[in-house]
Amino acid sequence: KLNNLSASAFADEIGVQRSSVSHILSGRNKPSLDFVIKVLNRFPNVSSDWLLLGKTDVTNVKQEPENKQKGSDVVKLTNVNNSQNTENKANEQNVDTNVNSNASKKEIKKIVIFYSDGTFEPYESTKS
Repeated sequence: KLNNLSASAFADEIGVQRSSVSHILSGRNKPSLDFVIKVLNRFPNVSSDWLLLGKTDVTNVKQEPENKQKGSDVVKLTNVNNSQNTENKANEQNVDTNVNSNASKKEIKKIVIFYSDGTFEPYESTKS
């Protein structure tokens, strides 16, 4: 709607089949990752947060100042105090321990492999 395109013109614009757009608009199918990537690549002003989550505005309003130096963020990160680094490493170790203890209680039920040609193969666990 933002660019006043019909569904078929939009499909042509992003390089997908017209039926794909029709099925998504009707609610029959959900957009695939490939579809979302094509939309974001073709329309870089569309907010990925809006497209994926429905949050924020439809367009990206955040613009980088032209006079900002690209390396300035790197300098800020490298000037971090050693005591902060030690504290962060201790916190990371605690997080890793918690994640591992929770992960040991979980079992994989199903894995789905998606191929670039749009096909997929589901693999389900034989354990009960």
